[in-house]
Amino acid sequence: MKIVFIGASSLAIATAELLLQGDHEIIIIEKDKAVIDELIEKIDCVFMHGNGSKPAILKETDPDSIDVVFCLTKSDEANIIASLVARSLGIQRVITRIEDVEFEHICIELGLNDTIIPTLNNARYLANIAAGRNILELSAIIRGNVRLFSFIADETCEEPVGDLDLPKHSRVIFLYRDNVFQPTDEETKLKQGDEVVLVTTTDEYEQLHEKWSNGKAM
Repeated sequence: MKIVFIGASSLAIATAELLLQGDHEIIIIEKDKAVIDELIEKIDCVFMHGNGSKPAILKETDPDSIDVVFCLTKSDEANIIASLVARSLGIQRVITRIEDVEFEHICIELGLNDTIIPTLNNARYLANIAAGRNILELSAIIRGNVRLFSFIADETCEEPVGDLDLPKHSRVIFLYRDNVFQPTDEETKLKQGDEVVLVTTTDEYEQLHEKWSNGKAM
């Protein structure tokens, strides 16, 4: 695969190093020349000096050949803009890093479905460790073609979970209402703004995404 990183953050470099083990083509775009000079001898990939939020810079990477773009700068705003630019150039898979959770719904509304919040995820993990809980890694239980999908309910979804027109192998498993976990059953009535989480399959994921365009993989 051809993978482009916008921003040479520590997360970007660590991810790039892992991907290079699989012989993928890696391009890192970084606007700080000093950072490039420091890294160029340490990691065997292509570096480009420039602002990855600028369409002209990203066009130099031949967007039609790119499989994935990771927007991993230290600025949420820059990552969102760079993601939108990448999407406008026809790149289908764009991963957007944000730190401020208030941007999450904005990303969903903009169609940036692959949004990650590393600090929040790490904080939850550390809090569980501190509490002495034995956390089962999600990767250990999500196997084969099983996937998780979530969407934000709008006014058209204010109905019981059991009335949702879901594909055969897809099920609602819980929701977040005002960021509070809430289990669901067939009678649970959705409200506008609920983040609804489903378990589904790879094949049915696309059907769900077509139905709820603000949805995202989890």
